[in-house]
Amino acid sequence: MKDLLLSIDLGTQSVRALVYDLQGNLLGRQQQVFSDYQREHPGWMSHDGEGFWQAAAACCQRLWAQQREWQERIAGVSVTTQRGSIVPMDASGNCLAPVLIWLDQRQASVLPPIHPLWRAAFAVAGVAGTIATLQRDAEVNWWAQHAPDVHRKTHKFMLVSGLLNQRLSGRFADSIGSQVAYLPFDYKRHAWAPGSDWKWQALAVRPEQLPELLPVGSRIGEVTREASATTGIPAGTPVIAAAADKACEILGSGALAPEVGALSYGTTATINLTSPRYLEHTAFVPPYPAAVAGHYSAEVQITRGFWLVSWFKEQFGHPERAAAEGLGVAPEVLFDELVAQVPPGSLGLTLQPTWSPGIREPGPEAKGAIIGFGEAHTRAHLYRAILEGLAYALRSGRDKLEKKSGVHMKELRVSGGGSQSDAAMQLTADVFNLPTARPHTHETSGLGAAMDCAVGLGLHRDFETAVAEMTRVARWFEPQPEAVRTYDALYREVYSPLYGRLKPLYQQIQKITGYPARSH
Repeated sequence: MKDLLLSIDLGTQSVRALVYDLQGNLLGRQQQVFSDYQREHPGWMSHDGEGFWQAAAACCQRLWAQQREWQERIAGVSVTTQRGSIVPMDASGNCLAPVLIWLDQRQASVLPPIHPLWRAAFAVAGVAGTIATLQRDAEVNWWAQHAPDVHRKTHKFMLVSGLLNQRLSGRFADSIGSQVAYLPFDYKRHAWAPGSDWKWQALAVRPEQLPELLPVGSRIGEVTREASATTGIPAGTPVIAAAADKACEILGSGALAPEVGALSYGTTATINLTSPRYLEHTAFVPPYPAAVAGHYSAEVQITRGFWLVSWFKEQFGHPERAAAEGLGVAPEVLFDELVAQVPPGSLGLTLQPTWSPGIREPGPEAKGAIIGFGEAHTRAHLYRAILEGLAYALRSGRDKLEKKSGVHMKELRVSGGGSQSDAAMQLTADVFNLPTARPHTHETSGLGAAMDCAVGLGLHRDFETAVAEMTRVARWFEPQPEAVRTYDALYREVYSPLYGRLKPLYQQIQKITGYPARSH
């Protein structure tokens, strides 16, 4: 029987090979953590593309060693990966340079010229700075300036999803659902931009250097014999187009209706609203492709969101990490106990998590802030304030999405590693004043990719059926009225005006110190 689905989920921190059944149960999981990112200069971050592929293949092989029968029961395979990470490839499928990771901050200084009429239009619209920032951040422009030989030899510029799909199928093709990057993609039409679009002038890439795009759920190809020898996936297994990791998380959590808000507590924390309608919550900030063909995912993101939690654990969490090892429990259990020592609102200690510069909101001057310190505050207050600050920032994102869409969220689904914390889930329900659900599996990104595969193969007739059959709630967290009142007052009267009041100081800090500044 071909009744199992294989997902390859390659995120920022690790790659996982995951086996699901048609009821959404996670049967098998193998993981390899990445500790070998290359950081040649401050702010740079890259990884060997072949290393990504070999790590994914090794995880697959360990799955078959775990349970041999799964290998012959795989009906199809889908890929979901980190977004915005690009690699140049030659016509033979070799990587010509390392993958530039989405966190990489190198910038081009020599930019492709844009026609004066377009420049005038951007100036009138007040987005000239936004366009210039996009050009500086675009990886293809950096390669054109600093590695012209690589740029000239590039057959295809591929996202990590495209790299894995090519290695599996031998075809230079990728899913529409994975296209989140500085490339000339038309986010409204879900296709490469037409020839008249200004993006072709702004970005140093030719149409023939981009892969073929296929709708979510379509067949990219079949696993080749070469890929089978490397991964152990049977040759001829269908390779089905899925979507980027955040989009798959949303689907895997069951947040298909616009009234169901989807939060992701991962390296980047996000809030999303999925809809068949194109929606820009901020002018010129497009919605990304959803993991459902023809749908859009309007998103507000907090770059390096739950990275803040990891930062705290590294810098201040040594007692809990040491104790957890002795007790044989996960450190997160003890960190939840740390949060429980502190009342909602952290006695006024308030964190604004805009550590990473943005283009518009926050702007290039952005820095983070912690205000309200007093003699009563401990590291437990700081840890809770981090979780609360992230929830405030995502609530602000909800306000934007609801204002633009006219849709009011009635409940939340939370995915990502942070969703495993009961404390984080409860304070999220309190900050949003909404019932908040933890899905039955924390591997929702891989589950969403498996659902794309199931629908693409006709194993479930449509996405509504797939959601009904493969997703469910493990636990609900209900808002607590007293905490809701505290959080609502702090959000409206303290957190909301914070960035606007501190922005002039951030600009002065940048002017005096030169930080934050991106590396060339």
